[in-house]
Amino acid sequence: MTLPTDTDIKTLMAEHPRVFREPLAVRARKISLWALFIGLFAWCLYDFNFSPERIWVGLQRLGTVISFMFPPHLWETWPEWVEVFTALGETVAMAFLGTVLGLVIAFPVSFLGAKNINRFFWLRHSARRGFDIIRAFETLILALIFIRAFGLGPLAGILAIAVSEIGTFGKLFSEALENTSKRPVEGVLTSGGSRFQSIFFGTMPQVLPVHLSIILYNFESNVRSSTILGIVGAGGIGFMLSDRIAGLYWDQVWTIIFMIIAMVYIVDFLSGLIRTRVIGKWEGAR
Repeated sequence: MTLPTDTDIKTLMAEHPRVFREPLAVRARKISLWALFIGLFAWCLYDFNFSPERIWVGLQRLGTVISFMFPPHLWETWPEWVEVFTALGETVAMAFLGTVLGLVIAFPVSFLGAKNINRFFWLRHSARRGFDIIRAFETLILALIFIRAFGLGPLAGILAIAVSEIGTFGKLFSEALENTSKRPVEGVLTSGGSRFQSIFFGTMPQVLPVHLSIILYNFESNVRSSTILGIVGAGGIGFMLSDRIAGLYWDQVWTIIFMIIAMVYIVDFLSGLIRTRVIGKWEGAR
């Protein structure tokens, strides 16, 4: 039996187009979905007062604001530079402390959400739903709540990041634990090891590189988030940026934005360097 060639198939499609056409129900469903999507998109544009005139006026105002940023401001005294560098350091410290506090709490709790570690369904389900509830609250909302409770300053930002990271780390760590191989665990158990030893020597070496990668990535993300938290009153460079915007010091705003970009770039570079060296050696040793 000879298989039809591409030429034969194209000939048949040209001679009998209805046979190769999608069924009417499938085509009607696709048309309905596209019509719903386009209609919803158009309604959102209309409801949000989107218009070419408004966009053009906004771009003109944006151009005016950007023109005020040049030339960038350079502070002339060392105490002024110290204030900026202190705010940058405060932002990084806020992200670091929030990440570490969230990690300290989330790491042991994540074992409760792993199916291969915790065999009790109700306890595992409660831990998983707890992670979901925590992650439902945006870091910015948590910061506003903690600012109301503890006042302005980095403490509110640290607590907001820490609480948010408990949910994020807990979910990602428990999923990493569930995706490990059973063979090293079974090897430890068959050698006479205890349940705890099977987790410590069989499971943890598999997930530690993944955990470290997650921690570094979240720290990078928290450095950027801490800048936003500063704008709402949690201290750091974001607070200084908000203060300069409110005072219409646009030349200083551009300089601060540039320094924020440089800070994020340096943190990302160092994090990538650590990830490459530490995790690379770890996986090479395995």
